[in-house]
Amino acid sequence: MPENTTPRALRLGVAGPVGTGKSSLIATLCRALADEIRIGVITNDIYTDEDARFLRSAGVLDPERIVAVETGACPHTAIRDDPTANLLAAEDLERAFSPLDLVVIESGGDNLTATFSPALVDAQIFVLDVAGGGDVARKGGPGIARADLLVVNKTDLAPYVGVDVPRMVADATEARDGRPVLALSRTDADSVATLKSWVLSMIAAHVSGSHVPQDPGPMAPHFHADENGEGYLHVHDEADDAAHAHEHGAAAHAHGAGAHAHGHGAAGHAHEGGAVAHAHGTAGHAHEHAPAGAHG
Repeated sequence: MPENTTPRALRLGVAGPVGTGKSSLIATLCRALADEIRIGVITNDIYTDEDARFLRSAGVLDPERIVAVETGACPHTAIRDDPTANLLAAEDLERAFSPLDLVVIESGGDNLTATFSPALVDAQIFVLDVAGGGDVARKGGPGIARADLLVVNKTDLAPYVGVDVPRMVADATEARDGRPVLALSRTDADSVATLKSWVLSMIAAHVSGSHVPQDPGPMAPHFHADENGEGYLHVHDEADDAAHAHEHGAAAHAHGAGAHAHGHGAAGHAHEGGAVAHAHGTAGHAHEHAPAGAHG
């Protein structure tokens, strides 16, 4: 890898519906790259740190390099409308383990509409899997259509679910106007090598300054249901993304909703004015934020 002279690591978002294998993909990527580059991982879950615990138990990285953000009821807000908690987690990782080459941020996925704010990540992968059906790529959505890379995951299961992988990849490529699509199985060395090569090329482009982060566009309206089957329609607006900016390190970010808590160590710091206190492994410090409007 060329020497990294950029202010920070490449931040790579991994999004996709629940069960498509996002955590497994990240574990596979860490195994493939851990001896070559310096990596940190941030997971997003609604009320738990389950994905972070899975990755720590897999032994793919030093456990201290894997941190969790608890997003509350709407996981999309923490990666798009108000990425404050994720930005702070990324900064803390880079401060604690400097220099890092790559910070992977996993979304708390629950549908086909999730996208990352370009204020949070430099590039994004959207993950589908064959168990979701061979026609899922044709259903579209901003992540499917415009993420930097679309992964069709768990291709080793295709014979058991009756999916024609080449057809699914062809449909996905058509939906993406030729943007890259990767058929991936963690048991297939060639596909893992292709994923590894793609990530290394993105890091090299980031280091050289030739990569420009792209915005797949706002998420589609989606319904949040409660335990009674009731709920509300949540619309993510471009105005939310541009609501206001804070400086954190090298990059400004926008947020229009209240992000939640995350913990990854003993020492802590508090966000005041309506945000939720959360803990970090590095030295404690305080941030102040004006109260944010509530989002689900």
